Amino acid sequence: MAMAFKMATTGMRVTEECKKSFMEMKWKKVHRYIVFKIDERSKKMTVDKVGAAAEGYDDLAAALPIDDCRYAVFDFDFVTVDNCRKSKIFFIAWSPSASRIRAKMLYATSKDGLRRALDGIHYELQATDPTEMGFDVIQDRLK
Repeated sequence: MAMAFKMATTGMRVTEECKKSFMEMKWKKVHRYIVFKIDERSKKMTVDKVGAAAEGYDDLAAALPIDDCRYAVFDFDFVTVDNCRKSKIFFIAWSPSASRIRAKMLYATSKDGLRRALDGIHYELQATDPTEMGFDVIQDRLK
């Protein structure tokens, strides 16, 4: 297996660490969220922060920088109307207004490559400020 999944459009590589962390979140439920960062120098997608299983959505929102882009995945647990416990994984493309134009372009062109490398994402959100990815937005997507 290749050491890293190359993103076709930008030459960015998704490291094994990214894929491993995602699988741990998806199957072992050891992480509530993962924040990914592009390292422009090495041309790699890396894990920036990981939230423990006990952390919540507010912790993820607090982990995102106000002046730089990131990607994040969040494992959202909920109970259906017929009392079944479910889990859905959200992919968030975070691109705040205060981030550099170059960063916005780089993250916009690298998103699809990361999405392909992370199998099992149910929903996607794009956000430029916290209100566009609020907890209410997540809940509305499930309806």
